[in-house]
Amino acid sequence: MSRIDALRRFNRFYTRRIGALQPGFLGSPFPLPQARLLYELGQRGECTASELGADLDLDLGYLSRLLQDLRRQQLVQGEASKHDARQTRLSLTPKGRKAFGALDEGSRRAMGEMLAPLPVPHREKLMKALQTVHAVLEPRAPNGQIKLRAHRPGDMGWVIQAHGAIYQQEYGWGVRFEALVAEIAAKFIQNFDPKRERCWIAAMDGAPVGSVFVVKQSARTAKLRLLIVEPQARGQGLGKRLVAECVAFARRAGYKKLVLWTQSNLLAARAIYAAAGFTKVKSQPHREFGIPLVGEYWALPLTGV
Repeated sequence: MSRIDALRRFNRFYTRRIGALQPGFLGSPFPLPQARLLYELGQRGECTASELGADLDLDLGYLSRLLQDLRRQQLVQGEASKHDARQTRLSLTPKGRKAFGALDEGSRRAMGEMLAPLPVPHREKLMKALQTVHAVLEPRAPNGQIKLRAHRPGDMGWVIQAHGAIYQQEYGWGVRFEALVAEIAAKFIQNFDPKRERCWIAAMDGAPVGSVFVVKQSARTAKLRLLIVEPQARGQGLGKRLVAECVAFARRAGYKKLVLWTQSNLLAARAIYAAAGFTKVKSQPHREFGIPLVGEYWALPLTGV
């Protein structure tokens, strides 16, 4: 079998496996093209039709017909840009956000069901193969193409899911760690103080690939939390960039000290913290995530700089 035939065979297999040709994608009332638009708008928050067309490589006439149908269903809305009245910024309506949430949950459930019967070594083999395919067909974007933005509705769900999945795959931490991340994210949203707290989401091609938070611990001390970088975005200095944003923001906000809690086995993160000027204050063994770990407390004075 030639390489071309092998690739075509895989394409036929995978489109059937994920149900891409079904009239309703993942059991939803939306065909795949409409479901993809709802997903993109749900992830981005808002954008123009031109941006959608360019990123998804869609003919603008075809895209316009898809958007008109979603507008008729009261799932998508548009309003003139504040910066350029000639442009219309598209976003999801409350009904559209509900539909996006159902699609997102359905996709996660379907992928979970696909992975569940596989032994752990096969799952790891599959993940590595997918990362290889992605890297070969779409080489890693340069730093300028990874954009940092503030959090939007839906981002906290990604932060929780990404931490749970990545730390389980790479370190064997279980659902107790994911529960801790969910608690941190919930408190951040409930008590958010935009003058003294911040969340950065790193996005590549519109999709989240990293995050970090600065939260208020006291009037003088801020805490860096939930630093994470997806595997496909590593090796580009993104972790260093996110930490630098935290340090600069904490200084502007008037904090005297920035602290964090990490683990002794997170070597890449520890190297980033050390390079940014943090020093380890103390360490303490614990089993909070069900396995033996050594927690480390690091601090960075922000005065006199």
